[in-house]
Amino acid sequence: MESTLPRPGYRPPLRLLAFVAAVAVSSIPAAALLAQGSPAPFTVVENGQGYDSLQDAVNAIGDGTGTIAIQPGTYRQCAVQEGGSIEYMAVTPGESIFDSRTCEGKAALVLRGRGAKVSGLVFRNMAVPDFNGAGIRLEQGDLTVSQSWFADSQQGILSANDTSGQIVIDKSTFSGLGTCEGGGGCAHSVYIGDYGHLRVTRSRFERGTGGHYVKARAARVDIASSSFDDSNGRGTNYMIDLPAGATGQITNNWFVQGKDKENYSAFIAVGAEERLHSSQGLQIAGNDARLAPAVRRETAFVADWSGDTLAIGDNTLGQGLTSFESR
Repeated sequence: MESTLPRPGYRPPLRLLAFVAAVAVSSIPAAALLAQGSPAPFTVVENGQGYDSLQDAVNAIGDGTGTIAIQPGTYRQCAVQEGGSIEYMAVTPGESIFDSRTCEGKAALVLRGRGAKVSGLVFRNMAVPDFNGAGIRLEQGDLTVSQSWFADSQQGILSANDTSGQIVIDKSTFSGLGTCEGGGGCAHSVYIGDYGHLRVTRSRFERGTGGHYVKARAARVDIASSSFDDSNGRGTNYMIDLPAGATGQITNNWFVQGKDKENYSAFIAVGAEERLHSSQGLQIAGNDARLAPAVRRETAFVADWSGDTLAIGDNTLGQGLTSFESR
């Protein structure tokens, strides 16, 4: 029987190749072809299901535990997490941007589940009528934020009270945040309510536009290895305000106070509003603090209203700074 195999060196005509390719493609289900295209903006990692809406992805996880992978892009979307534990993860850090849109007149992410993690996301241009527009509004549960950016908004992160909760902020940047325009008081780069523990590490605060850079009523506060660059700030107040007192540490940070201040009387304030928590033994050491070039004034590095004994160690202070004042 004569072989039907092509002879050695045989090259089929181009028209035949095109016909074979067309037949092959037509035999692939449409769903499979779509899967080979651009991925959905929001994918629940655990089951691979993609969504065009962040809220739909959050709702799919519901009261469970899951991770939402967020593709690069600029999104005018927001979401409310009612339950569960969800991680919001940028596929490419710094390229998944939430711009301008808030939910419930509060924030791009409104979180009131058991817990949340946010990594690699950008939040910018958040503004609402009550001047509390934030990238993240935390109403309960634990929160971890890493390698994220908060910019040009009324607030970066704002929380309610949860005395059993913990907030961790690491390797994140807060720029162009804060305002004192509202009638209800100032907004801040980070404003934490009565939480159990706030930990801020390896983060940068800069170019504030009002209020404090970090204001926290948490019982324990650990702020370490971070920078507070107020040299281009406008109408700002304290670098760190612990208005209800706190234990913990403020160590190995870098501070520069700028010229344009609403209040330049101190870099760090302890217990200025109430004595909700003890500040006994609060460690403040290893920090470098100074005034911006060409700024000439007298100010205190630490101002204390608590009356507790703070553990103020060696700090490198520039000209015009007094180490400690009791008020």
